[in-house]
Amino acid sequence: MGHGENAMLVGMRRRDPATVSGASRRARGDGLLAVVAVAFTVAQLALVRPGMGLGWDETVYVSQVGTQAPAAFFSAPRARGVSLLVAPIAGWSDSTPLLRVYLALLSGLGLYLALRAWRGLFPARVLAAAGALFGSLWVTLFYGPQAMPNYWVAIGALACVGCFLRARADRIDRAALWGVVAGAALMAWMRPTDAVWVTLPLLVLAAVARHGRLAAALVGGLVVGAGQWVIEAYVGYGGLGQRLSDASRIQGGLGWHFAVDDQLRSLVGRTLCRPCTGSMPHPAVMAWWFVLPLLAAVGLAVAVRARRTGRTSLPLLCATTAAVPYLFMIGYAAPRFLLPAYALLAIPVADALFHLVTTPNGRWRPLAATLVALGLAGHLAVQYAVLDHTARRTTALHRDWARTAAELHRLGVRPPCLLIGHRAIPIAYYTGCSSAATHGNNANSTKADILRTARRMPVAAISRPGDPPPAYARDWVAHRSAPLHVHIAPSAREDGPA
Repeated sequence: MGHGENAMLVGMRRRDPATVSGASRRARGDGLLAVVAVAFTVAQLALVRPGMGLGWDETVYVSQVGTQAPAAFFSAPRARGVSLLVAPIAGWSDSTPLLRVYLALLSGLGLYLALRAWRGLFPARVLAAAGALFGSLWVTLFYGPQAMPNYWVAIGALACVGCFLRARADRIDRAALWGVVAGAALMAWMRPTDAVWVTLPLLVLAAVARHGRLAAALVGGLVVGAGQWVIEAYVGYGGLGQRLSDASRIQGGLGWHFAVDDQLRSLVGRTLCRPCTGSMPHPAVMAWWFVLPLLAAVGLAVAVRARRTGRTSLPLLCATTAAVPYLFMIGYAAPRFLLPAYALLAIPVADALFHLVTTPNGRWRPLAATLVALGLAGHLAVQYAVLDHTARRTTALHRDWARTAAELHRLGVRPPCLLIGHRAIPIAYYTGCSSAATHGNNANSTKADILRTARRMPVAAISRPGDPPPAYARDWVAHRSAPLHVHIAPSAREDGPA
């Protein structure tokens, strides 16, 4: 054995025990986060049916890169991030279960990496509990395996804020600085306007504190993520201002709208509450929504007392700015809109819960621990009930679309083909057709274009029972395809059933 090897062995024997202990704690902490992420992935696959079929918005995103149907109309608010995210699967396979499994695995990995970005800022048990709290919400489990952007905005927000705090505390932590870039880019890649709202407190703090590198990392990430969306605005939407104006119009006109009650109504599993009418859900369904800000306030009080206010107040500020447009600036609700706020609130809330159930020296408070455990058990039961109801109802709706598509095929409407009318976009995806509309948020054609198309390929108009088809389609042959009615253009009947 040479002198160099002897020196190495001596160095290993003399390694600081504290260093070894710290590395061991970090490994155990990472393992705990991995367990939470794996449990989240398994829960998605077990509770959200992989064969649920694709939803309306999903068909738009997947059709941009998939092979099952032509690309659907891509309206102004949408961004291409989800399409690129699903491209590795949708680009060569039409299997929805395979896509669901892929997204569930990816979302579990994303949760693990986002929580790991907070390592060193909070104890591993707090981070694991935060991941479990966020990952056990019905809305998180429901949208984790879906081709939708909001979960990924939440993951980007969680990673970005955690890395920002680490980079602010340690100016030589280059990994944290790149994490800020990646988190901001992921958010902007998915929903550029959401990314701006989430990072607003970070941008202000970086400017006030004159953290030039952090400000550059934030702006650079936003530019990288939103660059394609901005370029596309000038190429296909008449400019950035016009695209933002169109996006506002499609969302009902952004401005003062009190939508807190709409969000409460959506908690029962209404994936899109527009218009958001009807009675409020049972108090048991809404209870967690009111407890959440109270626990966040407790977490802030704990942080102030412990003189570590920054690492708690910053995610609370970002959660607030992320939620503001969906609570006070939009006239409808969808539970998924608040996923970034829930993700950022989860860490202060988890910190508060641990301080409620343990003494300053780390011993358990039996009564408090029992009450919190009972509360969490009831909360999980409610979340599971809402998730199961929502998944069943959504699956049934998607099966109706698939049955309508099968009936259209039987009637001779096969690719290449065109659908118009009620729910034409998702049904067209299931049928393998293009879709068109002459008015509304997805207007992309004219009456003359549709009639010209009917001369060279099958065209069908879909309507609900009791609703007439467009005036130009009223002399088309009508077929009943429960629960919808179908009117098929004459040229499409030639190869139809006898």
